[in-house]
Amino acid sequence: MYYIGIDLGTSAVKLLLVDESGSILSSVSREYQLSFPQPGWSEQNPADWWEGCLDGLKELLNDVDTAQLAGIGVGGQMHGLVALDENDAVIRPAILWNDGRTAEETDWLNTVVGKEKLSRLTANIAFAGFTAPKLLWMKRHEPDEFSRIARIMLPKDYINYRLTGVHSCDYSDASGMLLLDVEHKCWSDEMLDICGVSKEQMPRLFESFEVIGTVKPELAASLGIPASVKVVAGAGDNAAAAVGTGTVGDGACNISLGTSGTIFISSGRFGVDPNNALHAFDHADGAYHLMGCMLSAASCYKWFCEDILKTADLAAEQADITADKLGRNHVYFLPYLMGERSPINDTDARGMFIGMSMDTSRADMVQAVLEGVAFAIRDSFEVAKSLGVKIERSRICGGGARSELWRRIMANVLDLPLDIPQTEEGPGYGAAMLAMVGCGAYGSVQEAASALVRTTETVLPERSLAERYETAYRKYRRIYPTVKNLYKELQ
Repeated sequence: MYYIGIDLGTSAVKLLLVDESGSILSSVSREYQLSFPQPGWSEQNPADWWEGCLDGLKELLNDVDTAQLAGIGVGGQMHGLVALDENDAVIRPAILWNDGRTAEETDWLNTVVGKEKLSRLTANIAFAGFTAPKLLWMKRHEPDEFSRIARIMLPKDYINYRLTGVHSCDYSDASGMLLLDVEHKCWSDEMLDICGVSKEQMPRLFESFEVIGTVKPELAASLGIPASVKVVAGAGDNAAAAVGTGTVGDGACNISLGTSGTIFISSGRFGVDPNNALHAFDHADGAYHLMGCMLSAASCYKWFCEDILKTADLAAEQADITADKLGRNHVYFLPYLMGERSPINDTDARGMFIGMSMDTSRADMVQAVLEGVAFAIRDSFEVAKSLGVKIERSRICGGGARSELWRRIMANVLDLPLDIPQTEEGPGYGAAMLAMVGCGAYGSVQEAASALVRTTETVLPERSLAERYETAYRKYRRIYPTVKNLYKELQ
């Protein structure tokens, strides 16, 4: 049987056709536009997501025995606010995860409602990218549109709705809305009331591997697939990527270098960081996880190469970063191009280079970007260590992880062995695996991961290099506290 995994990313949607043995038979992708109506804002048209998915499905299924298609799973960008009216029409462009307009609403939630109360209700505090602050912003700035909301959805759930007609959400994605009681896996009545919405406006909750319905008959006919094709609830992109890299069960870790960057620690039990520097979310395997998320990771490198250096050959920019330069760079980069979430939670923070001199080269600045992202990932790693979490190795995935140089930097900055999964298609592959579980091909997510996920390479830290990066990291971590109070003045 065949399964489709859909990765609804920030810049593109990617679709995979996978067989029961886990082999990827084909893949297609479709790009779409991001809109930045004001500085710090980030929006997309949900219709563009669906158009990309539909067009991609048609190509993916071309010359395929569609009678063998059993299930579809979707992993997608988290936190985005998709507001539908009573006719299920989109009311306004989706406000995305990396949108920073909700600074005032976030501050109100954390100071007036209070971090302690938020953590008690949802296991998390407010971050600007979360969905609840977006609802408060919309209520304040767009009251007419807010009053028309009949359904509140997340990006990948909009795709599931277009596939099935069912309003659904899984626990992993719902965890990032600041509306879910994460420990007890239900909507928080008190948080809904604080945001001025009702339970009737919220989608029905499912485990990520649970079937929410089948493809709508008219859509199945147009695609030439059986109307019996099942659609599972799917997962937020980080949880889906964790499944796709086998990061399930207690104590497993995954680092993702995508548009955003994450450190994802799977746990068999519920737990909350007392300082809320890490997110405490439900996992797609039915358990829980801790996660640190930086808003700009591989996107920092893309920005520097394409927008500043004016080159599309991103790989070539690393050619002059020779081994003797690693751990010895005098230039540092703060990767806060869109503000930052974990662990500093500062929407005013911005990117910066420091340490440049007349002999600073182009390669030094490229290296600083790669290292700055690695240092920022380590910031969240340090929080996890302070909680007594023992991480002995990690998997690594995402577009940035395709760079051998960046993998080496990451392994030595973190001083950890990094395992490279056989497939680099984390969220899409994980979504397909969830569909397999939902269709009964495997009895659990853990069983599917054990059977399907393989490691092709392990990058080991090098003692002398790890020591040099330890010294560099200690310098790096002093920069943000030193400049923090300048950010509001610079805005």
